[in-house]
Amino acid sequence: MAVGTGRSRDWLGAGEIRLAHRKSGGAEKTLSPAQPVRALTGETKLKRNQFAPMNAQPSTSISRSLRAATMSILSICALAAVPARAADASALVDDFSDPKLTSNGAQRLLIDDKAMGCQSHATQKCEGGVIVVQGELAPGRGLPAFISLPLLLSSDAKPQDLSDYKGVRIRVKVTKGILTVQVGSSAIDNFDYHTSGPLAPKRGEFQELRVPFKEMKRGWSEQTALDLKTITSVNLVAFGMAKDAFNYEVDEIGFY
Repeated sequence: MAVGTGRSRDWLGAGEIRLAHRKSGGAEKTLSPAQPVRALTGETKLKRNQFAPMNAQPSTSISRSLRAATMSILSICALAAVPARAADASALVDDFSDPKLTSNGAQRLLIDDKAMGCQSHATQKCEGGVIVVQGELAPGRGLPAFISLPLLLSSDAKPQDLSDYKGVRIRVKVTKGILTVQVGSSAIDNFDYHTSGPLAPKRGEFQELRVPFKEMKRGWSEQTALDLKTITSVNLVAFGMAKDAFNYEVDEIGFY
């Protein structure tokens, strides 16, 4: 299936991805839109009120990749019919303490791009409370490559109410490749889910990030507010337009 390019959208917006040094306790630092994000490192779990902002940049190729990725998550998110009342969500999505199941009891799996005519492949491994996802992106002719790790918020894939939260929090280390955070919603029927800009940390170091819901954008559809009462999953999507390896690790992911 061909992926239309359409008009480049400013879906990355000027959203803030907040991060902080775990031990410094220093003041926040605002980076200009032209600056990449460089996260400071630490060894403990995520803590509140330790973050600094980042502005993301728009990209047409990224929009293409996320369009392909979100449509391929159909096999997971189509399971989630909107109930009469969404359940209240836990602040924790996954601490990766179980090798197969998320902290909410949902099975972990990877979704690749082979159905789109690409040949990407990857593996996931949980060990010591950290998940390691690595592999190779292999685009098809004129198509972006991606690997998605969808983390369902419940074992039955039903929507959860996140009205009490402001965004996604994640402790992550990106060694190679491009990674984004995506939030699935049962209110969206074309799979163009709200997505962050690419995470641009200092390579090879764990970092703490906060991605506000209000700054997440849809890739190619009309921009709409994220309905926080219909959230089904948080997806980590690695993507690219050229053949290349990727590698990232996640220690914990949840909401703040």
